[in-house]
Amino acid sequence: MMDPISRSITEFCLDLYNKLNRNAKDTNIAFSPMSISVALGLVHLGARNNTAAQIEKVLHIRKDAGRMSFGSDLESAALEMEPERSQERQSSLSQQFLTCAKELYAAMLQTVDFHSAVEVARIKINSWVESETQGKIKELFAPGVIDRRAVLVLVNVIYFKASWEYKFEEQKTVQKDFKLNQNEKKPVPMMYQKGMFKLGFIEEMGAQVLELPYAQKTLSMIILLPGDMADGSTSGLEQIESTMTCENLVLWTSSEHMFETRVEVYLPRFKLEGTFSLNELLKEMGMTDIFTESKADLSAMSFTNTLVLSNVVHKTYVEVNEEGTVASAATGAVAVARSLPLTEVFMADHPFLYFIRYNPTNTILFFGKFCSP
Repeated sequence: MMDPISRSITEFCLDLYNKLNRNAKDTNIAFSPMSISVALGLVHLGARNNTAAQIEKVLHIRKDAGRMSFGSDLESAALEMEPERSQERQSSLSQQFLTCAKELYAAMLQTVDFHSAVEVARIKINSWVESETQGKIKELFAPGVIDRRAVLVLVNVIYFKASWEYKFEEQKTVQKDFKLNQNEKKPVPMMYQKGMFKLGFIEEMGAQVLELPYAQKTLSMIILLPGDMADGSTSGLEQIESTMTCENLVLWTSSEHMFETRVEVYLPRFKLEGTFSLNELLKEMGMTDIFTESKADLSAMSFTNTLVLSNVVHKTYVEVNEEGTVASAATGAVAVARSLPLTEVFMADHPFLYFIRYNPTNTILFFGKFCSP
């Protein structure tokens, strides 16, 4: 069962993936649907009328679900805004909005001067992002991305660090060919381990679904691996993508659909960074008013009617290695499973989709495609 917020995030996730994927056939994709939803939820707090309705539609917020209120300790969002030129700083913002933003999203509002000191503002934002991500994301805004006309910039970063419940042993990682497509291969460091894991099959397309739990098991990485591309027909990845609805995703990864079995897991070590300016994508998805000066209604955020959203930038950093996702030095006893006669092989040596899920609520924190080492 999925709670309404998780469902909204999954629906938004698939919409956004399909948009990003149109221009990224042979490119890796990595983004955090939860993180972007939270950031836009923050803007939604300050929006009214049609501007608010458009955000609700894009985020699949159902009216009965009320305001989106999911903060998370993985989450950092910040609104950087230009103070009204003539007034005292911050006085143009509604106190109620500031309080809600802090309580619901742990979001901080920074007043910066985009007009006369845009470079100082850019450096200030970048250094905040760098410290929030333990130095992994260095320069979120390149010079020139924020211009002097900027009024409100939504900065959204997510940094994820966790160790696998069962680590891969480094000495078992070997170079192995990754099939980019029918004809091309590229060597990758392929991690290996054998153990008890939850595995599922999507019969109609011969795909495998594997769950790799992180320590404490509240989070898991789920990998959707298409059948091997032996027949030369359209790739199995496209088959999965075209049938990937919210319902199917829940079904394919449900506990009824997956069973615990002994699996030999081969998974490439990979590092993915995704940086997106979401302005154009969000407009295509239906959020047009908020970027348009004559139409934006952010009157619940500010008493001045001049607020318009200038930029939405999202950056994701995901690293998958033997220790876990982004290395951390935790050690634990390894349970040795009894040897069973049947061993399944999960060989991720061709393009696959993956997502990281917060298991208690079935919420997708990260989503992406790995197709190009």
